[in-house]
Amino acid sequence: MSVTDLDRPAVPASEAADEAAMADWAERLVAQARAEGVDLTGEGGLLTDLVRRVLQTGLEVEMTEHLGYERHAVEGRGSGNSRNGSTPKRVTTEIGEVDLAVPRDRAGTFEPVTVPKHRRRLDGLSGNVIS
Repeated sequence: MSVTDLDRPAVPASEAADEAAMADWAERLVAQARAEGVDLTGEGGLLTDLVRRVLQTGLEVEMTEHLGYERHAVEGRGSGNSRNGSTPKRVTTEIGEVDLAVPRDRAGTFEPVTVPKHRRRLDGLSGNVIS
């Protein structure tokens, strides 16, 4: 065991495996982007697309939790509230501008937390996504 190993806190085996898998995934993603000539940042960049996908998925998960059923689920029929399309929204993040489709519900009661209503700038995004 080296001195640097003593400085690091003990990490459970499952977390270490998750970290290793994430590091491997990130390396493969960056290698593929470079091979295809994709920039890391900017319009059409790897990080921009990744942030967009994470935010969009967060919004969809929030809508599912709000309604209490998955998209196209039978439980939603006759529930009194259902998905009602989406509204386009462009937000500015630390990575750049990101276009999203914010889901709507028929009753108009959906209040997203991932990308709050009327918010056009998402500062501290990396802290929000991690927490």
